[in-house]
Amino acid sequence: MSTLGDGGYRKPGPLVRRVFNPMVVGLMQLGISLKGSRILEVKGRSTGLARRTPVNLLRHGGNEYLVSPRGNTQWVRNLRAGDGQVTLVLGRRHWERWAKEVPDEDKLEVLRAYLRNWKVEVGTFFDGLGADAPDPELAHIAPLHPIFRLSDSQEAGVRVPGDADG
Repeated sequence: MSTLGDGGYRKPGPLVRRVFNPMVVGLMQLGISLKGSRILEVKGRSTGLARRTPVNLLRHGGNEYLVSPRGNTQWVRNLRAGDGQVTLVLGRRHWERWAKEVPDEDKLEVLRAYLRNWKVEVGTFFDGLGADAPDPELAHIAPLHPIFRLSDSQEAGVRVPGDADG
């Protein structure tokens, strides 16, 4: 049974929303990263205004990835609705990136790497699975966790269903 709620999204509780996230964001605004944490800035799908949220930036196999442990979050919805452009922020540094969604069948190794780094913090959102979980179990939960590969170029932008390369 999945721990993700209706719509494939598990909202943060009050403690995370009011205490933990503001504390982590405050540290990142000072330039202090916790295990690769960054502030993700993406354009809102309704307002067009920049929306910010803390994320864990995964570096794996020479690529950078954003994984959504909570499922179909607001930042995921905003990114899918937009052109794929995101900004990662740490202190005064800003990195412009383009995001391309990873197909479910290509997620297993990225999920394993993510769980190796952050299982303690996010394991509950992955039905308790860890990096050593069998492929069929990881494949079962992969569709619940959007993953985006980041690139410096727009050619790597958001995957559109029916793309020849995607």
